[in-house]
Amino acid sequence: MAEGSIAERVRAVVAKQLKVDLDKVTDSAQFVADLGADSLQSMELIAAFEDEFDIEMDEDEAVKVKTVGAAIEFIARAAAEQRGK
Repeated sequence: MAEGSIAERVRAVVAKQLKVDLDKVTDSAQFVADLGADSLQSMELIAAFEDEFDIEMDEDEAVKVKTVGAAIEFIARAAAEQRGK
């Protein structure tokens, strides 16, 4: 899975889940401060990422991810680790 496709898919999931324009979903955008996510939406995002990428995310670690760019890195790492198992 190419890094670019991961980033594009993460941005699409975020835009859909948070009902924001895709152009607002930048690497530096913070889920809460910039995109308006609340705690329930944050948990729904984790579930949506798990479904989209067919991975399991450690929720304790995932909720520490605050920006779209950090989510892309987190998901890429999780996907690579889980493919290796």
